[in-house]
Amino acid sequence: MAHDEPIAAIATAVLSKRFNHLVALDRVTLTVAQGTIFGLLGPNGAGKSTAIKILTTLLDASDGLARVAGFDVAKDPVEVRRRIGYVPQLLSADGALTAIENLNLSARLYGLRGKTRAARVRDALAFAGLEDLGDRLVRTYSGGMIRRLEIAQATLHVPEVLFLDEPTIGLDPVARRTVWDKLLELRQRNGMAILITTHDMEEAEVLCDELGILHQGRLVVTGKPEELKAGVGPAATLEDVFAHYSGAVLESGGNYREIRESRSAMRRLG
Repeated sequence: MAHDEPIAAIATAVLSKRFNHLVALDRVTLTVAQGTIFGLLGPNGAGKSTAIKILTTLLDASDGLARVAGFDVAKDPVEVRRRIGYVPQLLSADGALTAIENLNLSARLYGLRGKTRAARVRDALAFAGLEDLGDRLVRTYSGGMIRRLEIAQATLHVPEVLFLDEPTIGLDPVARRTVWDKLLELRQRNGMAILITTHDMEEAEVLCDELGILHQGRLVVTGKPEELKAGVGPAATLEDVFAHYSGAVLESGGNYREIRESRSAMRRLG
């Protein structure tokens, strides 16, 4: 074994999840390097959210192994949770609280106290671009503002690995690009590994160093975006890659209520 070999941010081996007779995840083997943004693509019901739930210790695997930040998700779930951030599809910010109240609540849950907590909350507000709006109720925010706040909440403790399930769902093009900039900033500033699920091929192209496509619970291909496109054809797009490996066709703003309803609808669809 080589000395000083970096520990993978995420590593799975034949990871599977069954719900009675339904195989939601089928022997998935995957490695995500530190400092990498990895995009997990696939049609609805392909197993993307199931994979994230297992990797974030919210769901037990049926078979196989998974390690996050060097720790086994089944054997050391507490250590995994200390080292990750998670932004789910469903709305995680409380609309009845202000941004500052949401951030302070998350900071307490992460065990941040005193001056450290106050400094992290200030930094998080600045990161989210909400310094002048921190005292406003989150229910008055736009979808893009809410998403930036949720990412700031999930990274208060400077996690080694960040998971985002459909990070820009329901956002207008300007808000989407602002969120992309924030994710790229996190990777550059902290060397954070980021795993996202997405249906947005432009998002995958802009953000991701590597991609994996899930189809019926199986990881059918992984690679860099340019490599995947070249493998399908000389003029292939990521949409072509997606259709080639999954057999599926892609279907392509808002205020607090709209973003909540949009995410809830997508969650029901899988």
